[in-house]
Amino acid sequence: MASWLLRQQLALSVQRNVWLSAPVCRFVSKAAPRTQVDFEYDGPSMKTQVPGPRSQELLKQLGDIQNVAAINFFCNYEDSRGNYLVDVDGNRMLDIYTQISSIPIGYNHPALLKLMTNPNNMSAFVNRPALGILPPENFPDKIAESLLSVAPTGMSRVQTMACGSCSNENAYKAVFIWYRNKERGHGSASDEELNSCMINQGPGCPDLSILSFMGAFHGRTLGCLATTHSKAIHKLDVPSFDWPIAPFPRLQYPLEEFTRENAQEEARCLEETEDLIVKWRQKGKPVAGIVIEPIQAEGGDNHASTDFFRSLRNIARKHGCAFHMDEVQTGGGATGKFWAHEHWGMDDPGDIVSFSKKLLTGGFYHKDELQADKPYRIFNTWMGDPTKNLFLAEVLNVIRRENLLEEVTRSGKVLLNGLYELQTRYPSFLSRARGLGTFCAIDVCNDATRNGILLKAREKGVLLGGCGDRSIRFRPALVCKEHHVHILLNVLNDVLHALHK
Repeated sequence: MASWLLRQQLALSVQRNVWLSAPVCRFVSKAAPRTQVDFEYDGPSMKTQVPGPRSQELLKQLGDIQNVAAINFFCNYEDSRGNYLVDVDGNRMLDIYTQISSIPIGYNHPALLKLMTNPNNMSAFVNRPALGILPPENFPDKIAESLLSVAPTGMSRVQTMACGSCSNENAYKAVFIWYRNKERGHGSASDEELNSCMINQGPGCPDLSILSFMGAFHGRTLGCLATTHSKAIHKLDVPSFDWPIAPFPRLQYPLEEFTRENAQEEARCLEETEDLIVKWRQKGKPVAGIVIEPIQAEGGDNHASTDFFRSLRNIARKHGCAFHMDEVQTGGGATGKFWAHEHWGMDDPGDIVSFSKKLLTGGFYHKDELQADKPYRIFNTWMGDPTKNLFLAEVLNVIRRENLLEEVTRSGKVLLNGLYELQTRYPSFLSRARGLGTFCAIDVCNDATRNGILLKAREKGVLLGGCGDRSIRFRPALVCKEHHVHILLNVLNDVLHALHK
């Protein structure tokens, strides 16, 4: 199976260093460029346990107002810089989680701070418009300068939204509207449809479906939850739809040792996907669209090959389903390309691409035919936030000026090589190192050990996140350099060495 996953792992395996040949060996970085040192700190600095005394006070205070069970600690964003997050107790941590993968160029980047001082931008920050009815004069230009400048192949239309969930939710609505208009021949809805939809009945509310994949995460709003299958706590007690759920490939690693098995696994998943489309059509609930992440992130950083995605795209075409690529977490450059689906090398990769996180605003790109046919069908009060387009335009300038996609590729090779070496040295703890660019992950032997590693790393000044049942995910900002990766790997080695004793 010739895939970018296999080529990536083979290329990286050739470049592995031998830093772990003895227990005392460490990653050693060249000195950081002076501009980088001026912009941020020179390393982690821990003063208290985390959460510290001040964070605990604030947790109690906020706990009287809302649920705080998910809060890690409170932050001092004024003192945070670059790749380093500072908490309210003065602890400075190398942030390899970046607000659940949503900080593109680090904290308090000078280019963004300068943007805030421009008096021409003041009105945008003071007056938030209802973009769907009263956009500002410069809105078309700012959309062109920001979002359209990085539009995926074949897409010239974009609809802004506020977050990832509402981006996907409205993309699903666009798919359903498109599908029904195809069935009507683009005629007007009948009186029966108009009346029945008001009481949640057909034909106005048709029995259409979106096919999703086990392990997927597409958001927590009602429609998105029907396509989310990563953790039970996300879905418990919330009514859902009878929509098909296909298996996502579970690849075996190292990829070069399981070429035949992985090809068989992907073929099985593709066959079951097509069977589900046929089955749901026979049930009277046709699949209007297929939604998939190029890498399942929340579900465990699950990858599939280029061949798998190309075949899935062809299945969507064959059965008349819209193909929706959810790039909320993978978009924005972390894989070494601005969009993860670019690694597939396709001229027509899909019909919809949703985004948020590193792009600072939410929304979805789409082909012309998925444009809503009437006003107020894809709509809400804010429809995004024009100030985020200002920030995104400057973020894109920084990415281009500093060649950050190339930086991500270089740092990603160092990171993945280091993870390979760690799992070689600690095979009882680690396995299945994988990734593209700095969008990497590794499995731990069990959930409890994984959580323990995350806490111990945090105590030593490195902030990481988990995903899936027992994976650690690495989500640094695009400004993460090789020397930051070395700090991370040294801390992980120290933590694992202590567990191994």
